[in-house]
Amino acid sequence: MNETLKTIETRFSCRGYDGRSVEMEKVEALAKAALQAPSAMNLQPWEIIVITDKALIDEMDTAAMEVAAAMPDKGLYNRMMERGGKMYYNAPCLFLILKEADKKWADLDCGIVTQNIALAATSLGLDNVIVAMAAIPFSGPKGEEFKKRISWPEGYEFGMGVCVGYGNMTKEPHEINLEKVRYVHGG
Repeated sequence: MNETLKTIETRFSCRGYDGRSVEMEKVEALAKAALQAPSAMNLQPWEIIVITDKALIDEMDTAAMEVAAAMPDKGLYNRMMERGGKMYYNAPCLFLILKEADKKWADLDCGIVTQNIALAATSLGLDNVIVAMAAIPFSGPKGEEFKKRISWPEGYEFGMGVCVGYGNMTKEPHEINLEKVRYVHGG
């Protein structure tokens, strides 16, 4: 099996990190891999903010948990508490993929960027998890403050997040269901 297919096969969603910093050369390699993602008409409707300030990530995590605790439906809060009470799982590095507001295909393009980061991280020996919940602290009471602190650009909205670091857990990748594939053969 080639290395790319092996990376895809072995990647799993890591929901527990030991907090060790990720080497800057690896962080920069992931940022470059993100930027190499294709996009519709090569419009690249994204901005990528890489946060390696662990104290800031922890502060955003606390704010996110406070927002989740205040939600009428306690499902998310309870699930996160069962997983250790951390929205970002103690990750030392967070990639925020922002998308241009109201740009056609931006959601799909951000998804491709996200997948590039996740697969590149796995190929570099880093664990990762794709987290839509990374949006939560930006919608809470401290949202505008956080946006200012990370220089969130005008006209952009949250697309997706990826936590990256060295996991303190392992997990088998999800089982694939081959019944989800249909082949149409030509004559």
